[in-house]
Amino acid sequence: MLIQSTLIALSATLAAAVKPLTVKNQFFVDPNDNIFQIVGVAYQPGGSAGYNAALGKDPLSDGDICRRDAAILQILGVNTIRVYNLNPDVNHDECASIFNAAGIYMILDVNSPQVAGSLQNYNPWESYYDTYVNRTFAVVEAFKNYDNTLAFFSGNEVINDASSAGQVPPYMRAVTRDIKNYVAKHCDRKIPVGYSAADVRDVLFDSFEYFTCAEDGKSDDPSRADIFALNSYSWCGDSDMQKSGYVDLVEGFSNTSVPVFYSEYGCNEVKPRMFTEVGAIYGKDFSQVFSGGIVYEYTEEENSYGLVSVNTKDQSVTLLKDFYTLKDQFAKLDWKKIQGVKSAKDGSGPKPPKCDSKLIQSKDFDGNFTLPAMPPNVPKILANGVSPKPSGKLIEVTNFKSKYTVKNADGSVISDLAVKPLSNDESNSPGTNDAKIQSSGSVTSSSGNSTTSGSSSEATSDAKNTSGAAGSAVAMTVPAMAMGAFAIFAGLAL
Repeated sequence: MLIQSTLIALSATLAAAVKPLTVKNQFFVDPNDNIFQIVGVAYQPGGSAGYNAALGKDPLSDGDICRRDAAILQILGVNTIRVYNLNPDVNHDECASIFNAAGIYMILDVNSPQVAGSLQNYNPWESYYDTYVNRTFAVVEAFKNYDNTLAFFSGNEVINDASSAGQVPPYMRAVTRDIKNYVAKHCDRKIPVGYSAADVRDVLFDSFEYFTCAEDGKSDDPSRADIFALNSYSWCGDSDMQKSGYVDLVEGFSNTSVPVFYSEYGCNEVKPRMFTEVGAIYGKDFSQVFSGGIVYEYTEEENSYGLVSVNTKDQSVTLLKDFYTLKDQFAKLDWKKIQGVKSAKDGSGPKPPKCDSKLIQSKDFDGNFTLPAMPPNVPKILANGVSPKPSGKLIEVTNFKSKYTVKNADGSVISDLAVKPLSNDESNSPGTNDAKIQSSGSVTSSSGNSTTSGSSSEATSDAKNTSGAAGSAVAMTVPAMAMGAFAIFAGLAL
């Protein structure tokens, strides 16, 4: 009996730690009917250099690197990563399974800065063709079988000014429609598909209304986004709800019929970052509307948003000042209470508004809900599936120990660093992995560097950080990894 019990326990540690989340009313809900708050970090090690199609390399292709990073993110308390740039032709089984065992979900962008990899934010009709749509379908195929695949972003900041707002909306909604139809036909479960918006207040709420309304008021409209997120950097330093404009966001999204969350946050205009917005994001007022957020970003690149620094010569990692500060902010909160809110009766949440041009306030925003037809060949791909068809499945992981050195900011090595595999139905939370790291009180350097990052810089947006005031046209929009910028690059390459 003892042997049998041991085998059962071992099997449990190798089983899937998380179970797929579902959307209920305007929130994500876990298998226990608790509302799920995203505690996330943007994960794109090496920036744009972290993707190399010729070498079969992307952020989720190397199990040893994923083991290292999953352990670090588990210590931080993360339950979700956002990955921007993925190669659907690469096998991701080991990395997906490692993050799954760590209790960490994945939100995945289907676009890429590669040629024919994204929708242009100017003349979008030139980039909306079968090769591009096929790629978005291929990403869905590659990740659909992982229980910890939480959602797909059909676009990121493709609408980022008045000009793009006048062209992109019908095409972006059409891409969402196509991907949702592919999910419905080829996936065993309903994986949410939605849009990640730039926090440009002149077009933000019009984008929200446009993408989340329902044709004829029917919530099962395939062109309606299942989720809506925004990249917002309006809370800088020791700010507050009013100065940052957060109060306006809560008000603006208060009647949402879909989950709304931050797909990026973490202004670095004031250094070192204080992350005092964490208390607001997971506070009572905010969490009644929002479903958490994703901190930008995991690795230090030239834009100085990193939580850790990677030495690409030996793949060692050094924790930076921001890592400890963010960890301390997370530690202040009662996560059992935050993640223990029971969902309301299904159907009791706000209903989606019926799509109508009257929902749109800006004269520059294209409020036409007559969407472009699928490009030639796409109906055939939709019917038969992509070919060759990527595949992925969760696998057993028996080794959870990091092979790479991870250091505190003072240079001391964190010993025996490993992922702590979680039991079934359990997602990660602060304190789950209690590996001993340096006390944040002893960190004095604003960078914490004991090694320098050898990573190449990420593809960056030319948008400048401006005022975070609620009345500003641009409320600290995304400084890096903007798919709107990627779309430009792809368009030029074409």
